[in-house]
Amino acid sequence: MKVQCFTVGMFGVNTYLLTDEATGASAIVDTGETDELVRALSALEPAPDVKMILLTHGHLDHAGALTLLQEVWDVPTYLPRQERPLFETLPVQGRMFGMPQLDRPCGRVDHWVEDGDAIALGETTLRFLSTPGHTPGQGCYFDEHDIVVGDTLFAGSIGRTDFPMSDPAQAVQSLRRLLALPGHLRVHSGHGPMTTLGEELASNPFLGYLRRERGLPAGPTIRWAPGT
Repeated sequence: MKVQCFTVGMFGVNTYLLTDEATGASAIVDTGETDELVRALSALEPAPDVKMILLTHGHLDHAGALTLLQEVWDVPTYLPRQERPLFETLPVQGRMFGMPQLDRPCGRVDHWVEDGDAIALGETTLRFLSTPGHTPGQGCYFDEHDIVVGDTLFAGSIGRTDFPMSDPAQAVQSLRRLLALPGHLRVHSGHGPMTTLGEELASNPFLGYLRRERGLPAGPTIRWAPGT
């Protein structure tokens, strides 16, 4: 699978174009909050054969431009089922974060994704791992080589858990599940550079609790929630 990153919007969010190299079928992952991604994808040659839109979670920088994308690519959209309450706040979410100018319409969701679901993109099978904590339904899409994690995990950091609808205890468990996946997986986060699960397990200061559980050198550790 080919992974192309487009960093857009005032939050510098990483959005992605995933392409099954056997068939050319593509999926857009996350949206930004402006028409910047639409313009970037529309300028590609050849034009991508977009088959679906996948959302990792419902924050405005990840889902706010959904209606703009759907005006150009009228394709099925997937969102984690547990994310629905946050997604439905998009019309007032800008105000929730002190930026009313960023209130956005919700857009259309065609498929509500559950933990363990498989999604066919051409000959590539994407699996969904539910990783709530940053938001109620935040989740990751992955194949044998790459995983798109939204704001679950960053290079050297993790997604914030002090937002409305965040839950630090859930994030502790979600990161435990995420880091149980193979360490070679390339991690494509919602912000910042690419990393791997193995690199983050070895050095991410927010994952010291996982290193202790596995009998690994703890290294620099930030205790950010009970049990960490």
